[in-house]
Amino acid sequence: MDTAAIIETIRNNILDTTWLEFIAVVFGLMSVWFARQEKILVYPTGIVSVLIYVYICFGIKLYADAGINLFYFIMSVYGWYKWAKKKAQPRIRITACTRKDWLIAIGMFILSLIVIIILLKIFKQDDAEYWSTKVPYIDTFTTAVFIVGMWLMALKKIENWILWIIGNVISVPLYAYKGLGFTSFQFIIFLILAVMGYISWRKKLIREKV
Repeated sequence: MDTAAIIETIRNNILDTTWLEFIAVVFGLMSVWFARQEKILVYPTGIVSVLIYVYICFGIKLYADAGINLFYFIMSVYGWYKWAKKKAQPRIRITACTRKDWLIAIGMFILSLIVIIILLKIFKQDDAEYWSTKVPYIDTFTTAVFIVGMWLMALKKIENWILWIIGNVISVPLYAYKGLGFTSFQFIIFLILAVMGYISWRKKLIREKV
């Protein structure tokens, strides 16, 4: 699919957007905006978005996507817990990944790839057309990237934004292909916000080191 075809697909799908997908996109954008500002509202807004996507994906029989969004919900609850201020514990601050963090992240990425492929094989095993394309493999890669990105965000590791940037770039054409045009457009905005988020967090990280 060339660039012109992708743009045309996104445009047509946006025109067919349901009000439910629109709400999910709005809350998704709010979530990334709050993440950029390092505000805990990133999680409640994100939870609303992913739960709506669970419902949408089940409705259009994207069962693997529904399961993945359910996992995002669990990670969002975990992140909300980690970011919440506690009287007995200091507020979690922005830091860079250590060697240990990278090893865990790589392990999580590989494990995610394996689990996602298994899920796709279970729910899409009879879909010959689906497996005849590169979509399942691209889907697996981007989802694994986002899973690790969510974990790093929960720990306030600046590298989470790099993973979001990579995943967003790939997700624009991917979701256009899946027929979720407005969601595809959402990833364009996510990409811009992720770049802004990285710049904002990097400035804060530098200030805290001084």
